[in-house]
Amino acid sequence: MKQYNPTTPGRRQMTSPSYHVLSRISPFKPLLKRVQRASGRNNQGRITTRHQGGGHKKLYRMVDFGEEKLGKNGVVLTLEYDPYRTAFIALVLWADGSRRYILAPHNLNVGDNIEIKESGALKVGNRMKLKSIPVGYKIYNIEVQSGKGGQLARSAGSWAEVLSQDSNYTHIKLSSGSIRKVPWENFASLGQVSNIENNLVVIGKAGRSRWMGVRPTVRGSVMNPVDHPYGGGEGRTQRGTRKPKTLWGKVTGGHKTRNKKKWSRNLIVQRRK
Repeated sequence: MKQYNPTTPGRRQMTSPSYHVLSRISPFKPLLKRVQRASGRNNQGRITTRHQGGGHKKLYRMVDFGEEKLGKNGVVLTLEYDPYRTAFIALVLWADGSRRYILAPHNLNVGDNIEIKESGALKVGNRMKLKSIPVGYKIYNIEVQSGKGGQLARSAGSWAEVLSQDSNYTHIKLSSGSIRKVPWENFASLGQVSNIENNLVVIGKAGRSRWMGVRPTVRGSVMNPVDHPYGGGEGRTQRGTRKPKTLWGKVTGGHKTRNKKKWSRNLIVQRRK
């Protein structure tokens, strides 16, 4: 972690990840594109996700989460920062001469060779089918539906552990503690996602949140009665409602929000605690 000198009150506790492992090079232009930011609005212009807006301009890096280069070997050219995600990304030169960004695992270095095969060497960064990965190995960027690309364990420092292989399914334990089954014909990458110190970052000041596109969060208890179930009263008052609720009056305390008819419900072996 990078510490800062206490030149201002905001700098006193501020920390940020160490970027010394990244390549000092500009991003690969053909894999950049401008994404129009909705700032939490839907197609009618109404806010559907609060506390979004503003922030520094940024370009989206087109990252390959799937197996577009199945059966090919590649070499890591650079390790780079990605403003759209907490993890670092790596630019890989594949055997056919093309370049692609991938999620960089922890301990991946420039010049390392990686491969995407149905069954390959058990080396950090390699991508293969789940049935080819032995029990106890750490994996990330796990495919839930075949051909859709990795969806599980993609944020900084996250990983899952292979627990067992049983009747066409691989049992994996996620970092949340939940255990679920994934078809063993799906692909996953070996290792742990890079930037493992990201959870230790201290924002330090409100302005830094605004740079990242996060707007202020206002407590319901300081609103007016028309704006929130907790609003109103003289000075600091109690909640005034029996159960904790959202701004729209939906009960939140201990209420399960997962859809009981979701297709993946039968694949969850053990819920997170």
